[in-house]
Amino acid sequence: MAAWLVLAKIGSKRISEGYDDNPATHYSWDSTVNNHAKLKVGDVIALWDAAELLGLSVIEDIQIGRGEKETPYCLECGKADVAMRKKKLPRFVCWNQECKHESNEVGWKRKQITTYRSRHEAGWIDARGTLTAAEVRDLCVQRASQNSLRELRWDDFRHALTHDGVPLPLRVVDTAQKAIAEGHGAAIIRVRKGQPAFRKHLLEAFGEVCAFTGPAPVQALEAAHLYSYATNGRHHKGGGLLLRRDLHRLFDLGLIAVDPHTKSLHLADALKAYPDYAKLHGAPLTVPVTDEHLKWLIRHWEMHRAQTFPLQALAEVATP
Repeated sequence: MAAWLVLAKIGSKRISEGYDDNPATHYSWDSTVNNHAKLKVGDVIALWDAAELLGLSVIEDIQIGRGEKETPYCLECGKADVAMRKKKLPRFVCWNQECKHESNEVGWKRKQITTYRSRHEAGWIDARGTLTAAEVRDLCVQRASQNSLRELRWDDFRHALTHDGVPLPLRVVDTAQKAIAEGHGAAIIRVRKGQPAFRKHLLEAFGEVCAFTGPAPVQALEAAHLYSYATNGRHHKGGGLLLRRDLHRLFDLGLIAVDPHTKSLHLADALKAYPDYAKLHGAPLTVPVTDEHLKWLIRHWEMHRAQTFPLQALAEVATP
């Protein structure tokens, strides 16, 4: 298993590349990029925008294809290290240290390429605000590398996320790797924002009510779609709940779980230091849940709490 840092900054990639990126779900690159063939299913993929770490996940699948690409080259030195300026003129500048030619025109050539597109939605953890660009660079195998795909020192990277600053739970990443290693037999329980129609349905069903805290402004409520997203790409619809935005994030990370025995909230010790959150520990759900909801809430509990609080008698309820 390896870990890779990949650049996903909108508008930062060089002209004509046309990559289709969505940091939380997929990432694309091609054979013109250094290390292009080294990323594998099961590897950790960490995305940044050259300013901060955006998040990380586990590669579930890589789609490989063929394509044709039109790339620019410097008319002075003939190399492809050309960037287009947004405002400053001349429009183009060569990044080749021995050239640095500036011009309003570049040459173009077409080449056959191999295309790659990762899928990594299931294990995605948002990590904004955890590591700065300088900290991320320092955790690369080659600290001075300028490549868009850079190998990370995984043990050091993991330690930085789980021990420095505000610790970030990585249980979802661990579970995703385990699921892939075991042949996709384990389910990864995620909470995702729903589409507007789904949110509208939940508002009609529950009203303007957060399932954890009760009535809340509609602007603060997010549609949380509970489902099992196995690493083979199958989705199992299991109902939805409305959650306040901050609670949605904490639940997604496993810092808040629902005790299936009591249908009440269980907070990780780290949250109990904050009075506004601490008072939620042991509080009952504020909306009724169906057996389908409960099935996936049990799976979420198994992922984030089962080692400390085993379910025992409820285990059979969690079987799809």
